[in-house]
Amino acid sequence: MSLLSTRGLSKHFAGLHAVRAVDFDLPEGQIRALIGPNGAGKTTFVGMLCGRIVPSAGSVIFDGRDISHLPAHRRIRLGMAYTFQITSVFAGLGVAENVALAARRRLRGAREVARAVAAALDRVGLGDRHDQVAGDLSYGHQRLLEIAMGIVQAPRLLILDEPTQGLADSEIAAFKALIRDLSATTTILLIEHNMSVVMETADMVTVMNSGEILAEGTPVEIHADPAVQAAYLGTG
Repeated sequence: MSLLSTRGLSKHFAGLHAVRAVDFDLPEGQIRALIGPNGAGKTTFVGMLCGRIVPSAGSVIFDGRDISHLPAHRRIRLGMAYTFQITSVFAGLGVAENVALAARRRLRGAREVARAVAAALDRVGLGDRHDQVAGDLSYGHQRLLEIAMGIVQAPRLLILDEPTQGLADSEIAAFKALIRDLSATTTILLIEHNMSVVMETADMVTVMNSGEILAEGTPVEIHADPAVQAAYLGTG
């Protein structure tokens, strides 16, 4: 059964069709990569999934429920968590307090929150930066902090938008391991330009181009698809 689906999902801005009638299905427990050239409509599509952008037409269904017009905070309560291309950490707060703010959406006891925060920071490799001010972290580490803020909510669906941007090679390797570990309990939608991350972590890949789905398949199938090579991989 699909945890997340869209039917005819569309968005246009003053005559520009950013997303055109997209039908999309993400089964529970899957790691799905969403790729495509710049301007393909990926960010707009994800914005509609998360509730930050109102669709012009179509529907978003989460766990069998039409959530098309629910605001973002209501979708979070249903079990969605997400990070964006531009970091949204609270720069003036400590690393642990950032994660604690997210943890308090589902946990109440101070000890419970503290344990969950420590566990989330350890999982993303920031356990030794507990007391550091978030704004002093490197850009890559702020991305990892955002992921910790998502993980600590124990979401059913975790949407990650360009999570490896700004990470060193060693951190990208650790990120791949983290995604495989998370997939045991969480469905993951990964918007990513790093093809080694896509090829090594995704179960299935959806390719967008010009606001539409160009192709879907396994990483091997997508890598061999002539239409994808021409539109995105640059080998056509």
